[in-house]
Amino acid sequence: MSLTLTDIGRIANLARLEMPPAQAERMLTQLNGFFDIVEQMKAVDTTGVEPLAHPTAVIDHVSLRLRPDVASEPNNREANQRSAPAVERGLFLVPKVIE
Repeated sequence: MSLTLTDIGRIANLARLEMPPAQAERMLTQLNGFFDIVEQMKAVDTTGVEPLAHPTAVIDHVSLRLRPDVASEPNNREANQRSAPAVERGLFLVPKVIE
């Protein structure tokens, strides 16, 4: 798959972006480079290869080193809420936006 400058212009329009011609050229090169990589990956024969739940699932002796789930900051709720215009039971009160 290869994009053209017209495609870049339509994508920018849909995203409501103003894109100068020089930036559109750079974007075209980057996106087409991405699609080239995807085409290379699609060319690889993966027949008989089972999908993995996680990339390290294929390596038996690797265990994920997760940090302990402990609080690292003190609870400063009251100090942080002092400057708020309205607080109730520890929650910030904000005006209703959607009717």
